[in-house]
Amino acid sequence: MTTQDANPVCRMHFNVTGMSCAACQARVEKVVSGLDDVENVAVNLLKNTMEVTPKDASQDNELTQAIEAAVSEAGYGAQRTDPGAKNASAVPSRAETAAAEAAEVKTRLIYSIVFLVLLMYVSMGSMMGLPMPDWLGSHESGLLRGVLQLVLSLPPLFLNRVFFVRGFRALCHRAPSMDSLIAVGAGAAFIYGVWVLAEASYWAGAGQIDHALHLAHGLYFEGAAMIVTLITVGKWLEARAKGRTTDAIEKLAALAPKTAVVLRDGKEVTVAREAVAAGDLVVLKTGASIPVDGIVTEGSGSVDESAMTGESIPVEKKPGDALTGATLVSSGRFVMKALRVGDDTALAQIIKLVDEATSSKAPIARLADRVSGVFVPVVIGIALLTLVVWLFLGRDFSFALTCAISVLVISCPCALGLATPTAIMVGTGRGARRGILFKSAEALELLGKIDCAVLDKTGTVTAGKPQVVRIAPAAAGLETPLLMIAASLESASEHPLASAVVAAAKEKNLPTQPISEFEQTAGQGIAAKIGKKLYFIRRPVIHLCTVMQRDRRQV
Repeated sequence: MTTQDANPVCRMHFNVTGMSCAACQARVEKVVSGLDDVENVAVNLLKNTMEVTPKDASQDNELTQAIEAAVSEAGYGAQRTDPGAKNASAVPSRAETAAAEAAEVKTRLIYSIVFLVLLMYVSMGSMMGLPMPDWLGSHESGLLRGVLQLVLSLPPLFLNRVFFVRGFRALCHRAPSMDSLIAVGAGAAFIYGVWVLAEASYWAGAGQIDHALHLAHGLYFEGAAMIVTLITVGKWLEARAKGRTTDAIEKLAALAPKTAVVLRDGKEVTVAREAVAAGDLVVLKTGASIPVDGIVTEGSGSVDESAMTGESIPVEKKPGDALTGATLVSSGRFVMKALRVGDDTALAQIIKLVDEATSSKAPIARLADRVSGVFVPVVIGIALLTLVVWLFLGRDFSFALTCAISVLVISCPCALGLATPTAIMVGTGRGARRGILFKSAEALELLGKIDCAVLDKTGTVTAGKPQVVRIAPAAAGLETPLLMIAASLESASEHPLASAVVAAAKEKNLPTQPISEFEQTAGQGIAAKIGKKLYFIRRPVIHLCTVMQRDRRQV
């Protein structure tokens, strides 16, 4: 049984704190899946969430406590959340959280870059031939440059101290993460720099100036600051990816109106959409967005369902017909009985589907998780082995430590655990903005392997805007007067076909004539007088020709 196959009612949702890489994700999944009452667990690194499928739903409270305790013991935090809060109304708060996270990371990055540039100028400016003052660029000022490097490296390290906190905490819990590589590599470079600077100061005080200056050239403060700054760049890009996808889900939620007009004691009352209950009678007029799912009890007209179905032509509705939330009343007046509200609406289910797709794992993501779970311990072992080997070969400790730090620094592939989930999240988000919904991450991955697609809906691959492509009069030579008359009548209608006829007349610079006694019958057509003559336009007479789009060109 997989998470996707399980009944949503039986799923338990948690917010997880303290995760930074795929190794963290794998650690949390391992400790939770090891519990006896857990059937399946899926941890989303980008959204910091966890979804657990229990074997026995009756042990809900006990299992919640066990999960939170197991995650806490592993060095992370877990808090149970209410699945009912994952509806459309809750999405803006998620967007605000993503925006705040991106802003915080961006601020850290900007300040880190400023101090890193100054640090690189002080440490390597003379080597690169940059103009420097005599008091800083001379050979004798090596100790002063060393002290300045120490001072300038402190702000980036302090601003990005989260890497050290999480990294060393993971080491203490015997579950090293990508942050552990960063913490050990940057920390070792900084501590080694402090040690060398202290040693150089000692020899300078002892009168061994040349030896002290030689030692001062072997500092690695800029390396420590560079590591955390570059990793912060990746974190900022990751935060932006989160924000874009969250924004896509928010736009889906915005399709539903914020208010609704309901009948209370025979009077029309405007209430918040969340206040509409099943069984309420909702009044819908031309131009109104339908707030919830229901059925027409009174009235008739047409509804634009393109937001949900992709079909551009309004659908005629009469008593007994179903209405879907987030669609638009094109014409007429309805009284609708609300049947599905809140999380039960079609729009809420679509949002949930997109959300679950970003949480699901593609086969390639599972492979990355398995590699990440053992990657960090292996890299730390290789770094220690490098240190021992070079010492055994007779090289000095400084050289051996430098090689070991280099192994740690170049082996910080946070992209290993972030690239795949980020790609899935961005892909599903971009698809949602374009009206394409992916059921799972696996479906998204399989999409790249298909070579043929079969579609049964015109609105799926068409421009969604009707155009007049041909006029077929009863006799030759009547195309122009026929178009003029049709455009005059259709100018008073809001139907998409009417707009197409009026647009065709404008393209030919044909004038429209004033009309009177205009009458529109839902599902039938229109009637109006031009002068003293009465004209009728029946909808079945006008045939829709959709405009296919391919590579942004009309064919």
